[in-house]
Amino acid sequence: MAAKNRLAVNKTYKLYLGGKFPRTESGRYYEVKGRKGALLANASRASRKDFRNGVVAARKAWPGWDGSSAYLRGQILYRIAEMLEGRTEQFEEELRIQGSTPSTAKKEVAKAVDLLVHYAGWSDKYQSLFSSVNPVSTPHFNFSVPEPTGVVAVAAPEKSSLLGLCSAIAPILAGGNTSIVLASHSKPLCAITLAEVLNSSDVPAGVVNMLTGFRDELLPHFAEHMDVNALLLCSDMEEEAKMVGKRAAENLKRVVSHPDSALEEDPYHILDFQEVKTTWHPVGV
Repeated sequence: MAAKNRLAVNKTYKLYLGGKFPRTESGRYYEVKGRKGALLANASRASRKDFRNGVVAARKAWPGWDGSSAYLRGQILYRIAEMLEGRTEQFEEELRIQGSTPSTAKKEVAKAVDLLVHYAGWSDKYQSLFSSVNPVSTPHFNFSVPEPTGVVAVAAPEKSSLLGLCSAIAPILAGGNTSIVLASHSKPLCAITLAEVLNSSDVPAGVVNMLTGFRDELLPHFAEHMDVNALLLCSDMEEEAKMVGKRAAENLKRVVSHPDSALEEDPYHILDFQEVKTTWHPVGV
């Protein structure tokens, strides 16, 4: 009788900042509900200060991540894929209760794993693809090579849960950047579970920082923060894109916009957050 009348204990999802899982400093949460209005869990409603803490962690982690070898970054991305595949059932369950059919959930997890393997392979190859030796009319060698932009803020796709997150994060990591990611507001359950995977996959603390919350509250801070070098916005809302573009222009932040869906596998998504460095070297006589 006691078991029949037992109340369910709903999970409260925390944030992921600097390699730890803190509660939001604001103490606020919002309810995540399923298709029929049933309460699925409570998600942290990140504040401006949570975002600033994420930026500090990302900036601190960037020199080490940028300084690591491309081969090592590829190995870590591959390890993320291994760990994610090992928790397939958990991710499929989270996708199902957020509205996906069993077959769709299964395909999404498989695509997310394959996408991570794809970028793991590109991590030590994109430099050769996008570098160049430039013809010049003076007695110099002239080389152009891509280098990481730095700290990237990400507004992940709202309509896609796991695959949208992975498609936004993987090319940023492969390119040697660090990130602060705002997960889908309506489908956030996979975000912190993915953070648990990242935490146990040799990803250094602070390389990825995961937030959940309200886009209209946090996006202005994403665009305005002076220590964020670039912003990836996945959105179909024209007004949202205009607001971000206007606020980011004040600090010359690069804004890359994509539709509100998972990004396709493409090495040019790595190039989106690279700066091209050109070096001149005199030719000896």
